[in-house]
Amino acid sequence: MPRPKGRDKTETIKDRAIYVYLPSEEIVEKWKSSAKSSGVSISKFVFEHVENSLQQEKENSFVPRAELLKQVRELREESSRLKEENKILKSAYERLDEELKHYRAKPFLEEEYEGIRVYEKELVKILKEKQRVDNYELLEFLNIDPKDSELVKAISKQLANLQAYGLVKQTINGWRWIG
Repeated sequence: MPRPKGRDKTETIKDRAIYVYLPSEEIVEKWKSSAKSSGVSISKFVFEHVENSLQQEKENSFVPRAELLKQVRELREESSRLKEENKILKSAYERLDEELKHYRAKPFLEEEYEGIRVYEKELVKILKEKQRVDNYELLEFLNIDPKDSELVKAISKQLANLQAYGLVKQTINGWRWIG
């Protein structure tokens, strides 16, 4: 705003002054110290920071603190919701995976089974990739609980069949693909 002619800076000082009340004396001292270390007066320090903030606001890069807090709260709520959803989905996946393992094992458990038996692809893949693999490692790689006797028995039958066809060999150190 242009100065009225005939008045110098010292005469207009009251027209250009505003009073700012800060929440604590510690903040006042902090601002004064920051101004001093920047080599400017407290008036210039506050003016430059306020102008900088207003400029950022104009450029849409400035987000008010209240808005940031709202966004953080919403993101935390969404994160909690997604964690819970992930937990439910993981549980459902594990349950379905367990059911699928038992379904695939069924043809190897039935003595009178007629038809095509589908071998566990992961079993064949592991046997081909590893130099040798013992029974416990194999169960671990297949994510099978050693206490689940049906699945252990089905894997054993698959290994016995693969051995009968000359694809794997049981050694002292475990199973080896020779296919």
